[in-house]
Parts: sequence; C-alpha cells; structure tokens
Amino acid sequence: MQNLIPINIIIGDRSYRIKIDAAEEETVRKMTKKLNDQIASYKSQYAGKDMQDYLAMVLLSFVSEQHSAPAAANDQSVNIDFQSLELLLDKALQLK
Repeated sequence: MQNLIPINIIIGDRSYRIKIDAAEEETVRKMTKKLNDQIASYKSQYAGKDMQDYLAMVLLSFVSEQHSAPAAANDQSVNIDFQSLELLLDKALQLK
C-alpha cells in the first residue's frame, strides 16, 4: 500500500489539500513553487488580468515546454545514431 500523506499547497492564491506519495512531496512542492513563480511573473508583465487568465497563460507555457522537449530528445537521439554510424564507417574504412 502506498504511503500517502496529506499536504496543503497554494496555487494562484487558493489552497488545495491533496494526498500524495511521501516520496513525491519534495517534487510536488518544487513544481508548486515553479507554478506560483510563473504566475507572479505573468502578473508583473500583464497587469489587470484575473487569476484564471494567469493560470491559462502558465498552463500554455508548460504545455509548450512539454511539446518541445520530446523534439529536443529526438535530436539528441539522432546525433547519437549518427555518431555510432560514423564510428562504424571509420572502422570499415580502416579495414580496407
């Protein structure tokens, strides 16, 4: 059975009580801080909006980051594949 603990987090001036695995508490708190920092950043850039607008902007920002992250991982994978291929070609050329 999981070791769930209740914690309170604040997102966008609202408090939420959630139950999480004890091992994930630090990660959840860090992500909550990152979320609130991003909200504060948008508040300073775009005055006069309501909290729902700020939350929507932060959500869009995070989704964009997630969408671009796999592309970067694919680029790295392709580079590794090319490096492996280059090593094989070098070995093959040395045999001749």
